Amino acid sequence: MYIIAGLGNPGEKYDNTRHNAGFLTIDALASKYNIDVREKAHKALIGKGVIEGQKVILAKPQTYMNVSGESIRALVDYYKIAQEELIIIFDDISLEPGQLRIRKKGSAGGHNGIKSIIAHLGTQEFTRIKVGVGEKPPKMDLADYVLGHFLKEEQDTMKQAFENAAGAAAAIVTQGADAAMNLYNGSKKKSEKKTEKSEEKKSEEKKAEEKTAEGKKPEVQTPGTGASSAS
Repeated sequence: MYIIAGLGNPGEKYDNTRHNAGFLTIDALASKYNIDVREKAHKALIGKGVIEGQKVILAKPQTYMNVSGESIRALVDYYKIAQEELIIIFDDISLEPGQLRIRKKGSAGGHNGIKSIIAHLGTQEFTRIKVGVGEKPPKMDLADYVLGHFLKEEQDTMKQAFENAAGAAAAIVTQGADAAMNLYNGSKKKSEKKTEKSEEKKSEEKKAEEKTAEGKKPEVQTPGTGASSAS
């Protein structure tokens, strides 16, 4: 069994804020796998379900971010899971909006929720999924930034990020953290490159179709014809 916990702050005033990226990812997971996350237990809202044949507990600690470790410790103790069966999802201001990074261990990196979890578990060795929310603007208070809402132009990017993070969590459960890291680390950039290549291919195909329609034989470049290439 895995516990997948997304960090955030409870209450309507914090809905859809940057610091609630963990909650929003849990919402995406719950929607995808039809898991109801409304039971109150262990200082959290939890939901029991199955992801690709693997039993999971989805959790949204209700303790407020800075003491998230209280809820996580209660969950770990009650379900008696191994360290590698715990996945924590949270916001990261060092990553650009929408970018993901999976790690199997590490320090808190200044994140108070992770700091609390490390203190309560007595270890840094648990898997985490970081969801990029972007660096705060100069001279802006950090708390004001992370407790602020996403900009209008960021909303589509972040919606996709939460779906990607949900996919990353599912990949960890089914394939292991190493495989998930290969699939999802820096996933935003990989996605952008894939889209660019796809658009280039579509453009080439369209040109070939247009030439065929005009009764002309499409030109095909072959190796050694002097066509340049970038390395």
